[in-house]
Amino acid sequence: MNSKRKKRKLRKKLLLLIDLILLLIVAGFGYFIYITDKTQLDKSGDASIVTNDIDSKEIGGYRNIAIFGVDSRDNALKKSTHSDTIVIASINRKSKDIKLVSIYRDTYVDIPDNGFNKINWAYFKDGYPLALNTINTNFDLDIKEYVTVNFNAVCKVIDLLGGIELDITKEELKYVNGYTKELNKINGTSVGNLKSAGTQVVNGTHATAYARIRYTSGGDFKRTERQRIVIQKIFEKTKSSDLLTINSIINEIFPQIYTNLDSMDMLSLAKDILAYNITDETGFPFENTAQYYKKISYVFPVDLAANVTELHKFLFDDEAYVPSAKVQEISTKILEITGKK
Repeated sequence: MNSKRKKRKLRKKLLLLIDLILLLIVAGFGYFIYITDKTQLDKSGDASIVTNDIDSKEIGGYRNIAIFGVDSRDNALKKSTHSDTIVIASINRKSKDIKLVSIYRDTYVDIPDNGFNKINWAYFKDGYPLALNTINTNFDLDIKEYVTVNFNAVCKVIDLLGGIELDITKEELKYVNGYTKELNKINGTSVGNLKSAGTQVVNGTHATAYARIRYTSGGDFKRTERQRIVIQKIFEKTKSSDLLTINSIINEIFPQIYTNLDSMDMLSLAKDILAYNITDETGFPFENTAQYYKKISYVFPVDLAANVTELHKFLFDDEAYVPSAKVQEISTKILEITGKK
């Protein structure tokens, strides 16, 4: 009897433990849905996103997400604001490795139904649907998901992480302080200037100011490199943060994110957060040159088709990608404009 009684008690304890674990899982899942539902979810343009027939055999093994950082003095998110930052985050579904590609904001592209212009004009004109269609059309990609953030969100997430370490050069220092003043006006803050150059832990305002610099040597090409550095630093620090910090970030930042990723989409990304690693980054197009056309400075891909082939090699390890007929058509037009053909 004693043995049977002990077994029954043990069985009850096990069942209670299982119930408790299930309750915690359900509660945690419910909390995650509650928090992510606080984001500014917008799928209204999803049906109009065009993804072309892509020959790459490897592209299906990747999840590609466009990240837009908008150049808005009033922290607007949806449209009528230029996408100051355009980054493609490509996640290898198997290895969980992430590669980042910055698309230079002045890149000369064919904006569907709107003619040729700088790529950041697409977001200004019609928000994320036109921006994604422009990326997909010109670069043979299949991106359907996006995340848009503003200056205030970036500043706050870095502050909640306790800052990030950056190496600020003497040339960059005065521009960091100049942009700090502008960000204070935008965000209603009163952050002081950095006192000196060098490697140091900086707060969110200083880090965001650093990511906005475009007037040092290297111009916008160097700026996108700084932006990728900041993204990588945020990512690395988030991975090593405790649950309390991550919870604070979620509560503070998610309401300031504009995206078509719903709760289930975010959960599918969040479950592998510790396995993700940013392994490589670059800018697009691969030639770091700009030239004037009709008195306006553009970044022209010297050969768009060749750049797209290189892009697919970089992102998807596709060594022999042949660009679509549409990309080759756009490429020919750009070559004619630049006098290369």
